[in-house]
Amino acid sequence: MDRETRVFAESHFRGLRGRLPSKVCPTPDRVDFIEKPDSFSYTDFFKSYLLPNVPCVFSSAFTEDWGSRKHWVTPSGKPDFDYLLQNYGDVVVPVANCGVQEYNSNPKEHMPLKDYISYWKEFIQRDYSSPRGCLYLKDWHLCRSPFHADIFRSFSWSVNICGRKKWFFFPPGHEEALRDCHGGLPYDVTAPEFLDSHLHPVLEVTQEAGEMVFVPSGWHHQVHNLEDTISINHNWVNGCNLANMWHFLQQELCAVQQEVSEWRDTMPDWHHHCQVIMKSCTGINFEEFYQFLKVIAERRLLLVKKIGPGELQCSEDSGLGLQHTIFDISRIAEVLASVVVNPDFQRVDTSRFLPQPEDLLQQLQEALATTEPL
Repeated sequence: MDRETRVFAESHFRGLRGRLPSKVCPTPDRVDFIEKPDSFSYTDFFKSYLLPNVPCVFSSAFTEDWGSRKHWVTPSGKPDFDYLLQNYGDVVVPVANCGVQEYNSNPKEHMPLKDYISYWKEFIQRDYSSPRGCLYLKDWHLCRSPFHADIFRSFSWSVNICGRKKWFFFPPGHEEALRDCHGGLPYDVTAPEFLDSHLHPVLEVTQEAGEMVFVPSGWHHQVHNLEDTISINHNWVNGCNLANMWHFLQQELCAVQQEVSEWRDTMPDWHHHCQVIMKSCTGINFEEFYQFLKVIAERRLLLVKKIGPGELQCSEDSGLGLQHTIFDISRIAEVLASVVVNPDFQRVDTSRFLPQPEDLLQQLQEALATTEPL
């Protein structure tokens, strides 16, 4: 990241005036297709897709050198079962049953990959049916994936190593119109009433083999495999969507508090129990979110080293560069400033936290003051 891009990003967030990036992103009428790696830079991606929080698709040229595309796939473009069995057959993998719905997800079991591939082969031979139902291996989707937004409102990318997928995207906030009388989201959004573009701004994308789909923060989506498919997926949080993650966690805690509100006056340590329940449901609570911020903040502070009056240097092995490091520090500082004044966070026992949240925030703010001229 160069200085011009950092200034551009900081201006973008100032323009939000405290609003969530995912709540004010534009609703495009199509998903951009990025064809040539040589003519597309990280700065292009950062400005055009990460900051405005909109999806895009990268062509197969971006992944043509991946080893998985060479070794996991037969010359005819199908999954290479022999290679997968030879190299990963004894690995125990999580498998979900698409035919059984538990709330808005599917029950899972664990089995060796070789057993799953045996099922997969039989499933194909039976014209894609089986008495065991339609099973899929976690992250190697064989059928539709329930309507959802990615964990912690993270960004994600998904690459088809082989096969084809159909994606249905709903911009942030528009999923609210899909909720039932109990506030639940539909398990399947492919019914005609959900895909009416006059009622809902749904975007549809067909992803071919080798292509990569970028999924923005907070965009609910559903995915259908159109044929035998193997995909690799990755989720991440950075300065662009960190505020989304914090807002999501506040919403999750609020939902827990509403569910157990009748015991507020009679349950000892009610607020603590809400945090415990939140962690059980979401996978993280406010204490762990602070620890997450702390780890990233301390790493960024280490990258920026003061070597003399007014002089700074950035660790050369970081891969980030000075400007990106400064951007990250500014975003962490803004979110942490919101965390420390949050009434529910103030009820968390932080006596053993090192450093204390207020002290860490001060370190970040001092670093920003030092780097302001750069």
